[in-house]
Amino acid sequence: MRVLAIDTALGACSAAVLDTQGGIVARASLPMLRGHAEALMPLIRRIMDEAGTAFRDLDRVVVTTGPGSFTGLRVGIAAARGIALAINKQAVGLSTLSAYAAPYLADDEKAPVVVAIDARHSHVYLQVFAAGGRTVTGPRLAPLGEAVRAAAAAPARIVGSAAQSVADGLAVTDAAPLYVDAAGAPDIDWVARMGAALPEGQSPPKPQYLRAPDAQPQNAAQLPRR
Repeated sequence: MRVLAIDTALGACSAAVLDTQGGIVARASLPMLRGHAEALMPLIRRIMDEAGTAFRDLDRVVVTTGPGSFTGLRVGIAAARGIALAINKQAVGLSTLSAYAAPYLADDEKAPVVVAIDARHSHVYLQVFAAGGRTVTGPRLAPLGEAVRAAAAAPARIVGSAAQSVADGLAVTDAAPLYVDAAGAPDIDWVARMGAALPEGQSPPKPQYLRAPDAQPQNAAQLPRR
């Protein structure tokens, strides 16, 4: 199976091509907080050329669905669904939180993983995985303090863009973290691998926002209709 993976949910514009028989054959990741719309398609074209793969040779397109930037999520999901439609192949979605956790759960299933993504205003997007990858706290918008309490309960790997903030909130009497990784975006290689492992029949990817947008329509400023 050949998979094109796309991630524009957070602080990077990333794409990779995975051949399940031989591993990652091309990848690129550009750190950025804005500009994903302009950067994504040239990036995809470049890694497809490097992989020596035509779009028609892809078997699946996988994209991170959030939580993350409202604009970034729409850019990546629109590209994934558009490419999949053009080549008549399946597009699948993958939670950004799960993508962050994947390499740590694969490395050691016994230690918990606390995933915390910066959601601003002293809040994080949070998911907590216990031994074996079992979810003990499902994807949610939570106060930073809740993530700190989750990390304090037992030695854990803390990952995600807000990982350092969570670690900094731990008291000296709390369980010391096993590892802290405050990467601004998940590893695109793992997005590809997880996307390839998803079963057939997945629904088309849709954004997983977990919160309302900060910008709200100003109804009071609307002009009256004639």
